[in-house]
Amino acid sequence: MIVFAHPWAGLLLPLPMIVHVLLPPYRQMQAGLRVPFLGVLARLSGQAPETGGVAARRGLFRGLVLTVCWICVVAALARPQRLDAPLHRDQPTRDLLLLVDLSASMDTSDFTNAEGETVDRVTASREVLEEFLATRKGDRVGVVVFGSAPFVLVPFTTDLVLVRRVMADMRAGMAGPRTAFGDAIGLGINLLADSRMKHKTIIALTDGNDTASQVPPGEAAAVAHDRGITIYAVAIGDPAAVGEDKLDEAALRDVAQVTGGEFFRAMDRAGLADIYRRLDAIETREVDTLSARPRTDLFAWPLAAMLLLSLGAQAIRLLPRARRRAQQAAE
Repeated sequence: MIVFAHPWAGLLLPLPMIVHVLLPPYRQMQAGLRVPFLGVLARLSGQAPETGGVAARRGLFRGLVLTVCWICVVAALARPQRLDAPLHRDQPTRDLLLLVDLSASMDTSDFTNAEGETVDRVTASREVLEEFLATRKGDRVGVVVFGSAPFVLVPFTTDLVLVRRVMADMRAGMAGPRTAFGDAIGLGINLLADSRMKHKTIIALTDGNDTASQVPPGEAAAVAHDRGITIYAVAIGDPAAVGEDKLDEAALRDVAQVTGGEFFRAMDRAGLADIYRRLDAIETREVDTLSARPRTDLFAWPLAAMLLLSLGAQAIRLLPRARRRAQQAAE
């Protein structure tokens, strides 16, 4: 499909005719011959001399060539363009941040993998998270791991295959032995501070209570609520544990409630997988489809046509002169 970016240029088409009508002809003075017997010549010829000039008229062929050349110039000014087929691109509308506890207690082997083998909590969580990410097409996903301190494992990206590959290297204790859950929420808030997405969600997975944070989880959750961030807390492990490994369900429930999220507890891999299926249903995937039609400029074609036409017309006009000169030279 051909369109014109500047169709108003078509208003210039009658410009040469307007100039021709409104402006006076171009005057050119030429030398004349004065004779004392002009009156005698006028009587003999029967013509009376008059004052004025002679307006030269352009030939039909030359006028046609100039008209077509002007049309080509106006067409080029109108900037013709070819519209190609529409291109569609899906734009994510959600930033999804995963907070994964990698404290020393996550090394406890009380879960099973997909094959039924006994594995540690990190391995079981990683498998479930990979299955969860496989269905999250349309989101930007980031990963923060935390132990004694939080660290960004994967910044926000739409390349979920890359996220899953990086998560394969997660190991218990790699971020320190303790649990800084509140600081991890704070780091997540900072990562989401510049986000322009419609929805901002944090899914936090932990098996213990906060023992190393400078900012309590409740205060961090209040800030997250003010920033429009929803937090879902997923607790795994033994709720009957004591000491630093004790699961602080009250704090996790408070974090989820303050931000408008939910609290979940998983006792085994099947329960953990079911939680992430529920989260996938709650936090539905949304995308904005952006459409664009590429445009290819074609103004060079009318300009090339004008150039070829003018050169061809000039060649036709000069060809007879060249032949005459050649004949004169041959004689």
